[in-house]
Amino acid sequence: MSITRITAFLKTWEGLLAVILAVILALNVALAPEFLSVQNQINLFQLSIEKIIVALVMTFIIISAEIDLSVASVMGLSACLFGVLATGGMPGALAILLCLLMGAAAGAFNAFWIAYLRIPSLVVTLAMLIMFRGLARVLLEDRGLSNFPEWFNALGRDAVIGPLPLALVVFLIMLVILWIVLHRTGFGRQVFVIGNNAEVARYSGVRVARIRTALFIMSGVVAAMAGLFYAARLASVRGDAATGFELDIITMVLLGGVSVFGGRGSMLGVLLSILIVLNLRNGMSLLNITGHIQTGIIGLLLIGSVLVPNLLQDFQARSAKQARKA
Repeated sequence: MSITRITAFLKTWEGLLAVILAVILALNVALAPEFLSVQNQINLFQLSIEKIIVALVMTFIIISAEIDLSVASVMGLSACLFGVLATGGMPGALAILLCLLMGAAAGAFNAFWIAYLRIPSLVVTLAMLIMFRGLARVLLEDRGLSNFPEWFNALGRDAVIGPLPLALVVFLIMLVILWIVLHRTGFGRQVFVIGNNAEVARYSGVRVARIRTALFIMSGVVAAMAGLFYAARLASVRGDAATGFELDIITMVLLGGVSVFGGRGSMLGVLLSILIVLNLRNGMSLLNITGHIQTGIIGLLLIGSVLVPNLLQDFQARSAKQARKA
């Protein structure tokens, strides 16, 4: 890569994220030598694997100028539903299928209100966050369930390719596929067009409601799958499973340069953002920083991920305007 291209890349949001990631990695290595161990690198991904899987799909949702706050509740409901079905004697494979169908139904339910009744996704998915979480608690009340089939628990902890567990392999496959879909297909281009201006997209012949429905169904299915990985990794579930995960998920996407107003973003930026958040959390854990402080720092990142790009965009617009006047 030439110096000119490197310089041009460093001037982009993705370039800034790459520099931030390099600084965090250097600090982690300096402050915690065990950071570079193979096991720690696997743990870095495995302890947040459910979040980063859902973040890939959330990228599409936010680029289309929508939001899905219900993903963590769908994850929790899926995990609880599997626990009830599996411990109730249902074959594990059938229980998994029903959980994925539940995720699809949850996504379709969200899409009905958002895509066809034109109710803002923030309102709909916030309501569904509460409803799905309530259903999870109804299923388990104050109980915890475990004693899942051993083959199911192995899905969450055993390596399938080298040292990589199944969930991490799924994440890598999804990353490649969704990268291609977003940046190299007509469907991805339509998602960007809808995010920029849904009405213009509709008058241009884009089937806005159908695409939004597909996106929310995809979000529901992937969230349900992530919930199953969560149950397998912990080998137990409770009604509060995955509570608060939406904070990290949305932070990863917005910090990656995806505009909260839609129409702008890249899978590269989201990948770099995921690595930043994971390495930041991992480094803080190695330094014994409490979870509450970690959550507060992630919250500050969420604010910064919205504020800083908008300030930079305003600055660039003013600079361009002044240059034209000159």
